[in-house]
Amino acid sequence: MKDIQKRYEGFLQTNSLWKKNAIYELNQFEIEARSRKIDIEINEKLRLGKYVERLVSYQLDQEESTSIICENVQIQKEKITLGELDCIIKKENKTIHLEIIYKFYLYDASCGKTEIDHFIGPNRKDSLVEKLVKLKEKQLPLLYSNECSEYLKSINLKAGEIEQNIYFKAQLFVPFSNRNIELSFLNQDCISGFYIPQKEVHLFKDCKFYIPFKKDWIVIPHKNVNWLKFEEFNSITKNYFQKKTSPLCWVKQKNGEILKLFLVWW
Repeated sequence: MKDIQKRYEGFLQTNSLWKKNAIYELNQFEIEARSRKIDIEINEKLRLGKYVERLVSYQLDQEESTSIICENVQIQKEKITLGELDCIIKKENKTIHLEIIYKFYLYDASCGKTEIDHFIGPNRKDSLVEKLVKLKEKQLPLLYSNECSEYLKSINLKAGEIEQNIYFKAQLFVPFSNRNIELSFLNQDCISGFYIPQKEVHLFKDCKFYIPFKKDWIVIPHKNVNWLKFEEFNSITKNYFQKKTSPLCWVKQKNGEILKLFLVWW
């Protein structure tokens, strides 16, 4: 349960990527982050996105004014899955379809022309703009499909009575060589750390390192881990570069301060 608690605290302390409907007119869900002792089991085999959905489910369950109507509903057409509704909730007197997203994005000024274009996944396989377009054009319109209306009828709801919200939390990382990036549209408080290419690793040769498992990427860094010395860390990271994967690392500096750093292969 100790790991779940640390992940839950990290999840709660991650900021929403924007305020209200500042981005693409997508309404950000608002809920107070209240820390509690978590008392549920979560399947460790779940990938991070699904794991976070379980944390959100727990968070919603703790709210007196909120009840969950349904979760993870697959909408199908002739046995082909069109998509999934993350959850539908009742909050006070509103019915809300909620899409849940938790992402890690790195700022690369060479990608696109706008602030939103500049944020890409650690391995360059996905981007913030792709996710926003998918939400706007595929995931949210699913609610209004004929197939979904059949499902909604079965739980006595109509799409027209349901508000759509996005619960989009993110950690953003900026280049270590350009740390003073000011965001205009996205939430500045989402900047959680830096990233460096392989050639800059030597800048941290006096530090100690820890490479958390992916589900622990959401954990707030702490000192109680098995730290690696630079030589050992440098040797391990060569494997990541060969596989073209960018690990998230905790870096403990000589003064005891811990940084979060993506080590990128590109």
